[in-house]
Amino acid sequence: MHESYQELRTWREKVMPGLIPDPEQLNVCHDQLISRTIRLAEERVEMEQGKPPAPFAFYLMGSAGRCEQSIWSDQDHGLIFEGGRADQDYFLSLGAEIKRGLAAVGYEECEGDVMSSNPVWCQPKEEMKQQVSGWLQQEDWQALRHIQIFFDSRVLAGGKDMLQPVKNGIFTTLHEQPHLYQRFVENVKYMKKGKGVFGQLLPEQKGSRQGSVDLKQTIYFPFVNAARLLAFYKQLYVPSTLSRYADLEEDFPELRFYKQQFREFLQFRLHKAGESDGYGGVHYVPVHSLITEEKKQLKSWMKYGHQAFEYARTVLSKEGVL
Repeated sequence: MHESYQELRTWREKVMPGLIPDPEQLNVCHDQLISRTIRLAEERVEMEQGKPPAPFAFYLMGSAGRCEQSIWSDQDHGLIFEGGRADQDYFLSLGAEIKRGLAAVGYEECEGDVMSSNPVWCQPKEEMKQQVSGWLQQEDWQALRHIQIFFDSRVLAGGKDMLQPVKNGIFTTLHEQPHLYQRFVENVKYMKKGKGVFGQLLPEQKGSRQGSVDLKQTIYFPFVNAARLLAFYKQLYVPSTLSRYADLEEDFPELRFYKQQFREFLQFRLHKAGESDGYGGVHYVPVHSLITEEKKQLKSWMKYGHQAFEYARTVLSKEGVL
């Protein structure tokens, strides 16, 4: 099937609004759309530069990697390939075309440049392993952020097992150097407060989102960070937060409650995203638009998200790695 990026965008605009009530099907739709965009990008690069010089895999990160996209989403992706540095130019060209195609289809470019057009995220497999190992040894905030971003990755196209050896290296290093867990905790423990001392919601005080609550920082990230922290410890490959909670339940039954709360929050966020004006608005909800029961529910999720993270920290402390 020979499609254009514009045809894919038209299909997206037609289909996705109807999937708002079903987060799982919405993310399946995102995968289908991104996969079709990748195939089109591959065709265009092959016409100019020939076939790929080595086997490769295209992988998603961020909310796409975790299968937690809303109706709007930005780009977070990379390319990993067999072979060596001599092949990188080809895959950087492919990454640039994928970035261009996804933008045309309706996915905003990542502000942090976490895209396969960036050499940091377009690497030979062996060099990617070395790069990730180096990040673990660095003490700056950006290196830890890169580790967390990469860990929430999954292959969408190409070699399905290419990421596993890189993640194995993360698990091995953390097992040998458990003091690194403390750095992960320190990196994410300062969470944005969504409630004031009198229990009131704390909306943004200035800027284009003035009067809106930041759902991403006050609710979403605490749940995600809790599951990721324990996934590091239990050596889980799955990137989905809900899947991580499900896999962790056997050892930590208390997480069943937090899994359900997170699932309900995702449904609420998706419902509100249908009223947003694009990707920039999917993480914010105006306080004036909330009924009393919704305000109460947001405050509960804020509490439970922080509790989930504190629980994860307590587990690691009892296990002797903190």
